[in-house]
Amino acid sequence: MTFAFSDIPTLSGKTAIVTGANTGIGLEIARALSRKGARIVLACRDADKANAAIDEISTGPERADLAYLHLDLANIASVRDAAEEARKEDRIDLLINNAGVMFPPLSHGSTGAELQFAVNHLGHFAFTGLLLDKLAENGGARVVSQSSIAHRDGALDFDNLDASQGYSRSKFYGQSKLANLLFAFELDRRLRAAGSPVKSVAAHPGVAQTNLTRHMGLAGKIFGPAVGLFLNSSEEGALPALQAATDAGVQGGEYFGPYGFREMSGKVSGPAIATKTAQDPLLASRLWAKSVEMTGVDPGLSPAD
Repeated sequence: MTFAFSDIPTLSGKTAIVTGANTGIGLEIARALSRKGARIVLACRDADKANAAIDEISTGPERADLAYLHLDLANIASVRDAAEEARKEDRIDLLINNAGVMFPPLSHGSTGAELQFAVNHLGHFAFTGLLLDKLAENGGARVVSQSSIAHRDGALDFDNLDASQGYSRSKFYGQSKLANLLFAFELDRRLRAAGSPVKSVAAHPGVAQTNLTRHMGLAGKIFGPAVGLFLNSSEEGALPALQAATDAGVQGGEYFGPYGFREMSGKVSGPAIATKTAQDPLLASRLWAKSVEMTGVDPGLSPAD
């Protein structure tokens, strides 16, 4: 099963929430869904950047149906406020958990967790959990979690989630991307066990040009543009998440990425490879319990048997 941009179906009457939609891959996801008629809610931390993205997407003879939702994934109070506001939507058909941070200097979210784990995993865990009943309306939505090939080298260190015992930017990024995939698979298992119509799927963009390299200094300034030239542009990096979100044949628990060398690039998307660690239900269950503890948000789904 492979997927190209031409395979995205018409989405008139559908509503999609895309986190981190103001730039990079998130912007391209929002743009592609908007072109197919969906209402897009750009869930972002910075209002000015989000509104600039809305203006950019809206260029054309007809103004697209776009809205800004303030969401600071590092702050659980903001996540709760954003979820309450999002629940006012008539319907939510797609929740694309795309926002992320990579390689920042050591800092922390409101939960006390290191920032990459706080934003990339905990914020999305809480936001999704707070919206689950809304997502179950209208036949059930899809939740798309954006992971990374960096999950392959990731390992969860439950005793050092705050980095008090040492901080490696790359290791903590890999940990957060592993957590994204563990969450996506565990969410699907629990949804299936509960008989929910909601589907949880995952994707990764390969190596794509984004603003995630902003914390890499001079190397990032050089590496970022080179990625777009030799591997994936932001638009191409959006394709796996778009497949996960819109392909009619997608089943819960699936994982998509680009079909190129070592899944790093490609203009066509299809099934991706998750490590055995990412598919470990015991590890995922432990992560789920820890996430509930740290965020104070319990999605209310029992473990699958």
